[in-house]
Amino acid sequence: MSMGQTITQKILAAHCGRDEVHPGEIVMADIDLALGNDITAPISIKILREKGIKKVFDRDRVALVPDHFAPNKDIASAQQCKDLREFARDFDITHYFELGEMGVEHALLPEKGLALPGELIIGADSHTCTYGALGAFSMGVGSTDLAGAMISGKAWFKVPGAIKFVIDGELGPWVGGKDLILYIIGKIGVDGALYQSMEFTGETVRALHMSDRLTMCNMAIEAGAKNGIIEPDEITEEYVRGRTSREWKVYSSDPDAEYLDEIRIKASDVDLQVAFPHLPENSRPVGEARDIAIDQVVIGSCTNGRLEDFQAAARVLKGKKVAPGVRLIMIPATPLIYRQAMEEGLFDIFLSAGAVISPPTCGPCLGGHMGILAEGEIAVATTNRNFVGRMGHPKSEVYLAGAPVAAASAVTGTISSPEDL
Repeated sequence: MSMGQTITQKILAAHCGRDEVHPGEIVMADIDLALGNDITAPISIKILREKGIKKVFDRDRVALVPDHFAPNKDIASAQQCKDLREFARDFDITHYFELGEMGVEHALLPEKGLALPGELIIGADSHTCTYGALGAFSMGVGSTDLAGAMISGKAWFKVPGAIKFVIDGELGPWVGGKDLILYIIGKIGVDGALYQSMEFTGETVRALHMSDRLTMCNMAIEAGAKNGIIEPDEITEEYVRGRTSREWKVYSSDPDAEYLDEIRIKASDVDLQVAFPHLPENSRPVGEARDIAIDQVVIGSCTNGRLEDFQAAARVLKGKKVAPGVRLIMIPATPLIYRQAMEEGLFDIFLSAGAVISPPTCGPCLGGHMGILAEGEIAVATTNRNFVGRMGHPKSEVYLAGAPVAAASAVTGTISSPEDL
């Protein structure tokens, strides 16, 4: 008698032509999309060029996004972006996004309808797990695996087990997906879901906007997970419809699917969260971070650079000024988000408050450019990682939070909740 399958097992099974797969098995599966960026793809491209490969397995199923160091920050990064541009031209890649169309990859792909429910997506970037928010199985791989997939359309996977997170009840004011995922990582630790699938469910999750779901699945990797995933529902259908002409398939976990653990969370227990340096698991309620003086605030990234994040920040910043000595950097994740925020008048609010607005880029999140920290400087960021030296000098510090806390902190000059204003 076979056991039920989780949504992740079903997607993997469907992509290797089987009825079921089991945790721990190694399988070879067909992929729907292979993604590379300006840091990881040049290595894959070099492999293909050296091997004399003349075409990819399917020019519609490779996406290249120069987002980490673009707009080019220096000569080396300009060369990496040029490698992508020339490869995209030589191999006739459909989904290559140049400046002007380019956004942060994990915000851009869902927006463009390139990640759909039931698909299997790999990317040479650890935060590829973001697309689980749409009910896809997606995970990060190395550049060599990306090269192999670009040639063959296949990749190998070790089938993960799963942990189910059931979140019920109503979230408090300002509390969102970022607070939920930081709270969860704080509970289970940065290796609490090592090589597992994190499946988010419950009435709280079903009520979340797509932007909050994308944030939660984006940070599954910060708990060591292989993927984060949420079963598609009406909110998913509404988001995906109109973005693509391709078919998609909705999978859901069987009632008798096996989980390593089931963790229940009451939404009312989750306060606004701040992750202290130097690990996302150092998550505490914002009240415990009060009075920590800061130098910089970054609102953006593939975690929290979406329109809803800027709308929340604007509600906090309206009619206020950034504290003297604090730099507030706003980085809309895609050109569309940039335009929507501008048309809604949010830029007026940000500029009046004393913020600076950057073009779409990963920028400071990985210590790239557009806001690197000097020795001893402290930042609050809506990004996903706060490891030592992540945003600049090894002796700088990053506190992770959602947009409302980040915006409020910019106004007071110390880590604060919007309630403090």
